[in-house]
Amino acid sequence: MGTKKQELGRWGEQVASDYLSQKGYEIIGRNIQTPHGEIDILASLEQTLIFIEVKTRTNTLYGDPENSITSRKLIHMEESAGYYIQNTEYTGTWQCDVIAILKLATKPHEIVHFENVIS
Repeated sequence: MGTKKQELGRWGEQVASDYLSQKGYEIIGRNIQTPHGEIDILASLEQTLIFIEVKTRTNTLYGDPENSITSRKLIHMEESAGYYIQNTEYTGTWQCDVIAILKLATKPHEIVHFENVIS
């Protein structure tokens, strides 16, 4: 059994996967390990491979979930994507996205999808 933080993370990744599926994305994989970090969700849409980081919070005491994405995290996302692409010999287009989920006890959860966060 995982910690509450791990359980929240797994819940957020499932919510994000469901959200993406409803939007027409194909979920290729989840929790893909690379030497540079974990790819939370790997999906595709319209022939673009998308590497997705999911951030979930239960309050805004330290800001919205997306505020926890640092420049260091963006570097790790790009390195993880590059590692995956190099090792699968993928030659198409790709991008990195962030999905921020706020799970409040008093109202339905909120999802914000930031597309192509690395340029």
